[in-house]
Amino acid sequence: MGRRIVAIFAAVAVALVGVAAVLLYARGADARAVASQQPTNVYVVQSVVPAGTTLKDAVQNGLIIKTSVAAKGVPAGALSAVDGSNGGYFATTDIQPGEYVLAARFGAKPVGEKAIEVPAGMVAVSVALGDANRVGTFVTPGSKVVLFDTYTPVAAKASTASSSSSNNSTTASGQSTRVLLDDVLVIAMGEASLTPAQTTTADGEPAPAPVRGALMTVALSPADATRLVHGIQTGTLYAALRGTDAKIDLGKVVSEASLFSK
Repeated sequence: MGRRIVAIFAAVAVALVGVAAVLLYARGADARAVASQQPTNVYVVQSVVPAGTTLKDAVQNGLIIKTSVAAKGVPAGALSAVDGSNGGYFATTDIQPGEYVLAARFGAKPVGEKAIEVPAGMVAVSVALGDANRVGTFVTPGSKVVLFDTYTPVAAKASTASSSSSNNSTTASGQSTRVLLDDVLVIAMGEASLTPAQTTTADGEPAPAPVRGALMTVALSPADATRLVHGIQTGTLYAALRGTDAKIDLGKVVSEASLFSK
């Protein structure tokens, strides 16, 4: 009789321990499930982030945006904050739209044989512009710009040539300005190449130091690149930083005659 009572108590004790273990496991599983569903801040690529773009500029230009996802969906190493400790880091390669931004994709300086990557299907063209012509230092990789071209119309050139042949110097050649390209992606500014600068001239004299930011490198379709190269060779270019939803009139032509008209 005594053994049966002991066996019964032992079975009850084992059952209670088992129930307690199941309850503890279930509570832990619930806690883990809740934790996995907690929203976590991460950054996602909205538009292509060209190699060489700083993390700070990528955020300011809307190339990457912050969003919240369930903790279980966050990949290892995902970027969760942009601050003074990492804002100056450079994208080491192009980062494509839709990707989670991983901290490892940014480094203290551009690496590899070249500091920029040209987006697929496009070509890169560099334009030498003065401070005012390139909006000072406010244009950064990832910015969108409008390029204006000031040129001498064909009719004005013909008029000038005719005036020269008749020794009439009073006829003005006249120039016009219009939009050449209205939505241009900047992929580098100034000294973006890792290739060492030339230190001496052909005469052996020290070469002048490069002016940081004087070159603006843009990515264009092959057709638009041809237009830009022609504009560089024949006219005077001026860049304007493009704002969100800016309405650009591609057909607007301003000349000396129409400068003060609306």
